Amino acid sequence: MLYFLARWLGFPGLLNLVRYQSFRTGAAVATALSIGLLIGPRFIGWLRVRQGKGQPIRADGPQSHLAKRGTPTMGGLMILTSMACAILIWMDLTNPFVWACLFVTLGFGAIGFLDDYDKVRKATTAGISGRTRLAGEFAVALIAAWIIMQEDGTHLYLPFTNRLYLELGWAFPVFAAFTIVAFGNAVNLTDGLDGLATMPVIIAAVAFMLIAYLVGNAKFADYLGIAHVPRAGELAIFCGAIVGAGLAFLWFNAPPAAVFMGDTGSLALGGALGTIAVVAHHEIVLGIIGGLFVVEALSVIIQVFHYKRTGRRVFKMAPIHHHFEQLGWSEPTVVIRFWIVALVLALAGLSTLKLR
Repeated sequence: MLYFLARWLGFPGLLNLVRYQSFRTGAAVATALSIGLLIGPRFIGWLRVRQGKGQPIRADGPQSHLAKRGTPTMGGLMILTSMACAILIWMDLTNPFVWACLFVTLGFGAIGFLDDYDKVRKATTAGISGRTRLAGEFAVALIAAWIIMQEDGTHLYLPFTNRLYLELGWAFPVFAAFTIVAFGNAVNLTDGLDGLATMPVIIAAVAFMLIAYLVGNAKFADYLGIAHVPRAGELAIFCGAIVGAGLAFLWFNAPPAAVFMGDTGSLALGGALGTIAVVAHHEIVLGIIGGLFVVEALSVIIQVFHYKRTGRRVFKMAPIHHHFEQLGWSEPTVVIRFWIVALVLALAGLSTLKLR
């Protein structure tokens, strides 16, 4: 809104700052952070009153988690509120990429909310059926992929090459939707300990903040030998909103957590990052930057596949962060060490910008 107003007025005086994506990115971080910190206490209190017993805790999980009973979930609503406010204030709403990312974020958030609501209402960890949830996620992701395809074609750029790409044609929406859905669920699976998913999401958002800005700038993209996507630089501001909202949520989610983000937040944030990666043509690099989430998802797939075939488990418990808890690591130890891994992988992913 403010960007639209400043442009309508011709960017006079101090409003000339609004012209620059770098300024609006910083402003989006500050706006989302401020709103999140402001609404957090009242919002958490409201959730606690409405939910009563809070998020159901797995009976077969680590025994230390039983102490978390009564902690409210759906804290992702707080993240989405602060993100949406920052996006609407600072972003260019005539940019179709903005709407594609926002559509996935809110769409996945709505699906996650229904899942969280079902869990709280029935006091079970099951939620809505996996097939129903995946069908909804793919429907949302395919629409977003179609919007992206109309604006920027159907290329899949390969890392470590100088703008070498594969032409996917009509397979592009399927590939893009798979990327978005897979990453959304990978973040969702990681969200099992206080602060575990939040900081790696922030780290990945910072990495893609830089990537989106470079991809959207013709000179930088040409210098680095990466794909230039006109108007993609606007998504750096979207990443800034994720960072600000994530930091505000982490304030309340730090151990011992006062609130859980639930599927409402984890699906939305993972889907948002997946969509940004698709727009920036860095889908493969997303697997490096978000490697922690990939490993978490793979640990579940491997565990289920191996158990069904042999009746034995590869890990003591999946996702893999529970495996380390069962080995005797304390929850803060697991969380902080996983944060370090996430930071290292983000730096490795960013290094692909020069390895060409």
